Amino acid sequence: MVTARTEQGTIENLRDAGCDEKTIQEFILADKRGDEAMEQSILDRHRAGLVHTLNAVKKNIDCLDYLAYQLKKEMNG
Repeated sequence: MVTARTEQGTIENLRDAGCDEKTIQEFILADKRGDEAMEQSILDRHRAGLVHTLNAVKKNIDCLDYLAYQLKKEMNG
């Protein structure tokens, strides 16, 4: 179980990781119940969402880079 001091640190860490308030509360409730499997599931779910977002942003950057490449090629050609 999380103590009051550690709970605040956990909440801050979850916020820093981009968790919304619903996810944070879900995690804290699981922690208070001692449900480590649920805690891990919550973290895994949030991480998967971040990875998905990261991959989508990477694709956007790749598209911009390709367009910039094409423009440079036209300017030099």
